[in-house]
Amino acid sequence: MSKTLTEIAQHLKDTPKKVQLIYAFNGSGKTRLSREFKELIAPKSDEEETDEQQTRVLYYNAFTEDLFYWDNDLEGDLERKLKIQPNNYTRWVLQEQGQDQNAITHFQNLTSDKLTPYFNPEFSEVTFSFERGNEERTENVKISKGEESNFVWSIFYSLLEQIIAVLNVLDPSERETNQYDDLNFVFIDDPVSSLDENHLIELAVNLAGLIKSSGSDLKFIITTHNPLFYNVLYNELKSKTCYLLQRFEDGTFALEERHGDSNKSFSYHLYLKQTLEKAIADNQIEKYHFTLLRNLYEKTAGFLGYQQWGDLLDTVPGDKEPYLKRIIAFSSHRTMSNEEVAEPTEPEKQTVKLLLDNLINNYGFWQEREQNG
Repeated sequence: MSKTLTEIAQHLKDTPKKVQLIYAFNGSGKTRLSREFKELIAPKSDEEETDEQQTRVLYYNAFTEDLFYWDNDLEGDLERKLKIQPNNYTRWVLQEQGQDQNAITHFQNLTSDKLTPYFNPEFSEVTFSFERGNEERTENVKISKGEESNFVWSIFYSLLEQIIAVLNVLDPSERETNQYDDLNFVFIDDPVSSLDENHLIELAVNLAGLIKSSGSDLKFIITTHNPLFYNVLYNELKSKTCYLLQRFEDGTFALEERHGDSNKSFSYHLYLKQTLEKAIADNQIEKYHFTLLRNLYEKTAGFLGYQQWGDLLDTVPGDKEPYLKRIIAFSSHRTMSNEEVAEPTEPEKQTVKLLLDNLINNYGFWQEREQNG
């Protein structure tokens, strides 16, 4: 039965399980669900989030990353720094709770111990240097988008460690702070988009261990589009409820309980194929279907041992570059406002069918799956 995201958020709120693990393909509404859930638990009362919101629900999603933005020093090209927008979240984590050093340690574990962040005294900006193992170091490095995501996650993870440790003290009068006493939920939306497999597994194992160490009534909701991250959490966390979040063409959603890891529960490749085939048959191709198509190409390429998913386009008639560029344009996770991509045209919709047929007709993996049904 289809539902609104608000109804799904209410279901997650009412479920008594310690952990709810949600798998969803990109474009299915994971980030929107995290916002709906936050608004359900602690509605926003004004332009800025209140302390009450943050002490009832703690969340990590793409909006958390938006609290950080670059000053690239376009004139001098020397003083590049990551600015922190004034907000309750980072003030709470960095200034009030003093988690800057822990955040640096976690960040270096996920990236490199030679890449070092430096907070200014007001915690309003961060600079990065690259230590070369001797007296040399490169100052004011602009880190990659993936490293930036890891940095923001490390700040969040450091805070979560402290919260769990504080709440594990059962008697509130003996806790070092009572600021977290009313915290009920932690909602984590896809923290792994930029990690290689080794660090992804490490993050998942560490997060699962942290959740298992929680002895309070704190509940956790985790969403991801990554099958490996999902599988590690599935195997590490024994007490959990697992779901597949689906988005329909009419703008409604479904949250279906599933049992087993992503390979068993979701038939990952088959689900993508069936979703695309239905959209093609109904002439309901939207932008997010290009994301699903790219996911299908990426997973098939990985399974068959191709270095790049675009290599699978070599069997498409004509020049593959226009197809490659079109998929990338539509499947980009986020774009600047002046780069917003229009809705697909009819010829572009036909491209989805052409490229799906290319996979099925030209690669033995899919032919074998068709035969085995």
